[in-house]
Amino acid sequence: MERDELLRYWMETAERDCTTMQHLYDSGDYAWCLFVGHLVIEKLLKACYVKRHGKQAPPTHNLVRLAELASVETGADTKATLARLMQFQIRARYPDIKQEFYKSEPRRIMLRPNS
Repeated sequence: MERDELLRYWMETAERDCTTMQHLYDSGDYAWCLFVGHLVIEKLLKACYVKRHGKQAPPTHNLVRLAELASVETGADTKATLARLMQFQIRARYPDIKQEFYKSEPRRIMLRPNS
């Protein structure tokens, strides 16, 4: 794919995933909402990488690393938020971790995001 195609791909799929994320939030499926939220941010960072470097983004899910590679300026708070989002991606993916996650954290986080 050429640069513009790659950029369009990442932006369009991020937008579709954002719609899915909103549906999951509205339905109360907070664990998957957070998982898809991670995907949205990942795809947007990959779009930033493509825009900056003109080639496909590296195949990583590490949001902090993607921000660095894409030369997206981030402060300590943003890096901490990206690191926290990576935890949700892992917690929602694996059944044993997901079960505990469903019982506690996603609802609290989604309903009180500043706590």
